[in-house]
Amino acid sequence: MEADEAPHPPPPWKQNKSAVAVEASSGPLASAAARLSARSRAIPPARDFHFYNNFPSFKSPVAAAAARAESSLGGLGASTLLPKQQQQQPPFPTEDLDDAYDWLVARNDDLLEMFAASADEFKALREKEEAQGRKVAAEKMAGDGFQVVYGKKKKKKMGMGEEGVGRSEAFGSSGSVRMATMDRAAASGPKPKVPFHIPTIPRPQDVHRIVVDNTSKPFDHAFLERSDDGARAIHPLEKLPMEQLFDRRVPESEPLKPPALDDTPFTFVEDRKTLEVLVTKLKSATEFAVDLEHNHYRSFQGLTCLMQISTRTEDFIVDTLKLRNCLGENLREVFQDPTKKKVMHGAGRDIIWLQRDFGIYVCNLFDTGQASRILQMDRNSLEHLLQYFCGVTANKEYQSADWRLRPLPDEMTKYAREDTHYLLYIYDLMRLRLVNESSGDDLLLEVCKRSNEICLQLYEKELLTDSSYLYIHGLKENDLSARQLAVLAGLYKWRDGVARAEDESTGYILPNKTLLEIGIALS
Repeated sequence: MEADEAPHPPPPWKQNKSAVAVEASSGPLASAAARLSARSRAIPPARDFHFYNNFPSFKSPVAAAAARAESSLGGLGASTLLPKQQQQQPPFPTEDLDDAYDWLVARNDDLLEMFAASADEFKALREKEEAQGRKVAAEKMAGDGFQVVYGKKKKKKMGMGEEGVGRSEAFGSSGSVRMATMDRAAASGPKPKVPFHIPTIPRPQDVHRIVVDNTSKPFDHAFLERSDDGARAIHPLEKLPMEQLFDRRVPESEPLKPPALDDTPFTFVEDRKTLEVLVTKLKSATEFAVDLEHNHYRSFQGLTCLMQISTRTEDFIVDTLKLRNCLGENLREVFQDPTKKKVMHGAGRDIIWLQRDFGIYVCNLFDTGQASRILQMDRNSLEHLLQYFCGVTANKEYQSADWRLRPLPDEMTKYAREDTHYLLYIYDLMRLRLVNESSGDDLLLEVCKRSNEICLQLYEKELLTDSSYLYIHGLKENDLSARQLAVLAGLYKWRDGVARAEDESTGYILPNKTLLEIGIALS
């Protein structure tokens, strides 16, 4: 065996299908073509070839390689994936090299035309779905007190008068979106779900020039110190002792329920001046409640669309799309201040969204979701806590709404405010219960420990690896061959590259279900 000759792979029955797929799909096409070109130069020229072909040690492997190539090309020509008229064309010619070359070029052209036609068909279906989505979105939103109206014409609905039509329009004049309020009593039947995607909303990345790094490289926590060896980022919470964060004091009397939303000052923060006012008020507060609204469907890593903040006396909603480029520098210090308690519910994802989009790292958190678990309440959702402690019924259909929508309709504003408006009051009540129900174990301390552990997690960007495709939802239910897995891996890599370049979610580019169907059909 020559020094540069690769060792023979193990027989198929000893190979793992996933490993075979990774081997078959890894490595860029350019490098594979370069290797093929380099090795082809080792083939002897015509005269030498015929000479060497007299020896069995040369003739046998060459004949075997030729047979494998002819078999593969013959199988391609007879593939049922090709249109019937192409299947009826002459089979791969084995006698004449020029005819074989022409045949191969023709088959490549056929396959490329099929791919182009399929891509056009998929694009047409996507455009049709989005066009239908405009109509469906309008109908769905109407059932909850407002209607999404597309275009310039306003259509009257039953139970909606001229005075009920909103005048504000979403940013972007093309395909504008207006909110038309309607009498709730006029709406009959069960409430439909709020659409999670409104196709006509311009992408915030384009409107506000939001630039992100979607490369398949680890996320850079640029605002954190590094360890001495530079191997890891150090969260500021690591330097703070638990005693400095743990406050055992609880209200001496029964906490007062906050006033209703209509009786509480509210500010929508969408410019730097108002943001500076908010920061000043937070610096004078000892605790404040926080929540985020997020959209993951129209960007690769996701976008934080809103930040809700409530103090003891006021509510704020921050337009984090419009102010994205200046939020970190203004809010980073107050969120990191260990003397201020931040109250959040189910903060696991919110914590990493703050890091990813704004470089904000939270210190001194009280997570009411963790408190609910330790108190062993019937349910741990914020919806349940609002009903249990405050008698407020939250419309959780807005939880998955398209929060990129601007201006924010009244119903969505109300929902967003409710997420934090009562949270400090719930925090007070839960602290009392944690202290009163502690018997041996310090339940309040346990909540603080769990909350700190949530803060200490660091955002990690999704990276593309040779085995990433193996985690596609639904893959395990299909017993795929190594060849099918190899095709699927290639499609997955293509989709990942397009999604990163276009800053779209992989589900928007090509849903997993469709990806699996294509991968199975093409192999």
